[in-house]
Amino acid sequence: MLNKVDLAKQTYAVIPTLNEEHYIETCLRSLMVGDAALSHVQFVVVDGGSDDKTVQIVERLKGEFSNLSVLHNPKKLQAAALNLAAEQAPDGAKIMVRCDAHSIYPQDFVLTVAGKLAEIEAASVVVPMDAVGTQGYQEANAWVVDKPLGSGGSSHRGGSKSGYVDHGHHAAFDLEVFRSLGGYDENFSHNEDAEYDHRVNEAGHKVYMYAEGRIEYMPRPTFRATWKQYFKYGRAMNMKKHGTKPKLRQAIPIINLGIMAASVVAWGVLAATNSLLAFPLITLMTAMPIVYLSVLVLVGLVCAVKLKKISGLNAGLALGAMHNAWALGFLKGYLFVPVEKQAIEVTV
Repeated sequence: MLNKVDLAKQTYAVIPTLNEEHYIETCLRSLMVGDAALSHVQFVVVDGGSDDKTVQIVERLKGEFSNLSVLHNPKKLQAAALNLAAEQAPDGAKIMVRCDAHSIYPQDFVLTVAGKLAEIEAASVVVPMDAVGTQGYQEANAWVVDKPLGSGGSSHRGGSKSGYVDHGHHAAFDLEVFRSLGGYDENFSHNEDAEYDHRVNEAGHKVYMYAEGRIEYMPRPTFRATWKQYFKYGRAMNMKKHGTKPKLRQAIPIINLGIMAASVVAWGVLAATNSLLAFPLITLMTAMPIVYLSVLVLVGLVCAVKLKKISGLNAGLALGAMHNAWALGFLKGYLFVPVEKQAIEVTV
């Protein structure tokens, strides 16, 4: 087992950013303040062309932390940021730790996950995420996103067990394996982590979920931002590239959206034909949407009671955005957009 200083000298921490002025300083301080060995870890912020104060904040912090630097990422995307950082890793770096600007990290997180990777046989270490919100819509969003209705029971959303998994929230990489697999696929604007994990497993490597390394992250603060986020999350690209099929938890939002769309068509049939024969069809097709909308209302009421705030009602809105934006994004990507064009589409 390496001592902390030797481990730190082999560890390289990467934080991709794009317009993160509200989060970046809190994130960096949570990462860089702690064990004295952290001063031997090289931290790099890879910025995708922020037009806010993100880079100025990092430049100011460089005066406080001599082991902090900035790289400029002309391709903007997170996938390109990690690949660029891997190409320019400092001499002696063997472990690359990915950190997200929207997250708040437990003390000594970088050393903890790097140490776990050095200890076990795995290509990467992943960690669970716990959503936290400060107020209003964001707090309700945080409450619902880690529940099974929001995450579909994904192991890295509030999971509590360590062990080998197919996929999780990326933390530490074996840098040699990352490079040998070609890094992230830069055609992926989102879900580059899931696509990478697919190739890791295909190559016979392992992904380890380290539950003790859990982190906190701040979900989107508005309904519109949640909708945009989940519309881009639909995993059509990964499935198209590798010929895989949706898991049950991924298929349910798509099926639900299809049923709701069919109910609209059924009502159109009734309006066009004015036929009593259409009523059984209408009754059948509208039952599911009514049940679904009732669930969203109930979720909002439960959240309001749990948080003891009227703003908890927003949990139903957030949940509806997660399900339906994800399903629409999946269908658009799977049916209409080639894999090699999806990353271009979200950056123009």
